[in-house]
Amino acid sequence: MALTYNDITVKYNDTSVKLILSIFFLTSLTHVYNGYGQEAKSEIPKEKQTVLGLYLTAKEAYEKWQADPGKVKILDVRTPEEYIFIGHAEMAWNIPLAFQTYEWDATKEHYSIKPNPDFVDLVKDQFGPEDTILVICRSGGRSARAINLLAESGFNNIYNIIDGMEGDMINHPESLYKGKRMKNGWKNSELPWTYQINPDKMKFPEELKNIP
Repeated sequence: MALTYNDITVKYNDTSVKLILSIFFLTSLTHVYNGYGQEAKSEIPKEKQTVLGLYLTAKEAYEKWQADPGKVKILDVRTPEEYIFIGHAEMAWNIPLAFQTYEWDATKEHYSIKPNPDFVDLVKDQFGPEDTILVICRSGGRSARAINLLAESGFNNIYNIIDGMEGDMINHPESLYKGKRMKNGWKNSELPWTYQINPDKMKFPEELKNIP
């Protein structure tokens, strides 16, 4: 027997049904909010995974830092150019995992970068094994590689900020913003960031400081 409009209205107005629908809606909204709900963390892209298996979204990272800024540190491993010109979290230290070069890589279709040979030593100079370190890059890939290097050197309480500073790309073919990093990430989550530079928070190998 088919249901009438009134039958559907009565069923929808039932308190238990309304509660179930509300829970379903809120669960879906929570999952979508930052692009990485708790369920989605089991589906983190391979390039963002680390040997330590500790992950946070940018929003979660900011909340964790706020709860204990004395112990929780944020480490930005992007190039100095990104840190300076794209912007950064005000409390973040910049110790680059690699440096930009002006050598064109035709295979990757961008200018290549070269590893920072002093990366691990510079991190050790600033942070201790008791610190909780939250690592950020553009979108979670370089930060994962940085964490794996640091884990080999004895650090074990390091989280990957999986959506990074700029977030992930919009891939919907009909979107006006296709190919733009406007999905999740520190900046897209409306967290505080700045262009202002504190040179004491930027650490490089000694030989780079003497380049005219």
